[in-house]
Parts: sequence; structure tokens; C-alpha cells
Amino acid sequence: MKLKTLSILIFGVLPAIALAAGDHAGGHGMAGHKTMPGGHDMSAMAKAAPASMTGKPGDPAKVDRTIEVTMDDAMRFTPDNISVKAGETVRFFVRNTGRIPHEMVIGSLDELKAHADMMRKMPGMEHAEPNMITLKAGQRGGIVWQFDKPGTVDFACLIPGHLEAGMAGKVRVE
Repeated sequence: MKLKTLSILIFGVLPAIALAAGDHAGGHGMAGHKTMPGGHDMSAMAKAAPASMTGKPGDPAKVDRTIEVTMDDAMRFTPDNISVKAGETVRFFVRNTGRIPHEMVIGSLDELKAHADMMRKMPGMEHAEPNMITLKAGQRGGIVWQFDKPGTVDFACLIPGHLEAGMAGKVRVE
């Protein structure tokens, strides 16, 4: 039990140390981010990445409905299966009920896996994109997203180890 607590504390402190070092300029090649820790320019990778087919940022003034989502230390989202209609703009009201940071990232499964791999290589990244929210223990926040095409859209926590532990869900767009 002490080892688990120590591990959680270490992983909780590492991002703060990385930010305090000043090398993190806010990014990892996705919209809203230009560089990685150490000053690596990721703008070329961002330009080469295909556009997401998962929808687009929604207009907060035109929200069709709000869906409450909780994230917890059992590495689960509740609910983890959500149904929406094509064209619907949803406000996800997200709460972290756990004791460690979690995030909700909306994207295709391929995008999420690639981003999770990048986060394993560059721990301590922070997100500022409209399809993502990172929350510390006890925090809450929101994402407004418009699902414009029928199909399945994935969401996951991309903090290293969380997706691998099963922290993922699906939005079925009808």
C-alpha cells in the first residue's frame, strides 16, 4: 500500500517539476500546442496529422443538452457509453471524483492511441484544446462538442497508464 501511495505521489509531482523547470512551452503538436518539453517543435507533426472526423468544438450558446460524466481512480468514466444525435451540441459536465488527475479527451481511437503514446514519452503535458479537459482531484469542468456525423466517437483518459487500465468510453452518434 505504501508503494502504491508513493507511486501516486511521485507521478503527481513530476508534472509540477517539469513545469517549474520551464521547458514545457505548452504543447505536443496538437491544436493549441506548438512545442514539447525540451523545446521540440511539433508544428510540422500537427500539420501532417489528418483532421479529426469526430466532430468540432460546439458553441456554448447553442448547447442541445448537458451530459454529466465522472472520472475516478478505478480508471473508469461514468457513463462510458453515450448516445447522441448527429448535429447535436453537447456540454459534457466532467467531474474528477478521484484522488489523482484524470482527463477526458474526445477523438478517434487511432488519435487517442497516438496521443497516449506521445504522453508516455513526454509526461507532464498540459492540454488546452477544445476536445480535452484535464482535472485534478476533486475538480470539475466542461467540454462543449458538436457531433456532426453518424458513427462512433471515442473518449479516454490519456494520462500514462490510464487508457491501458481501461479508462475509455464511446459516444454513439445516430
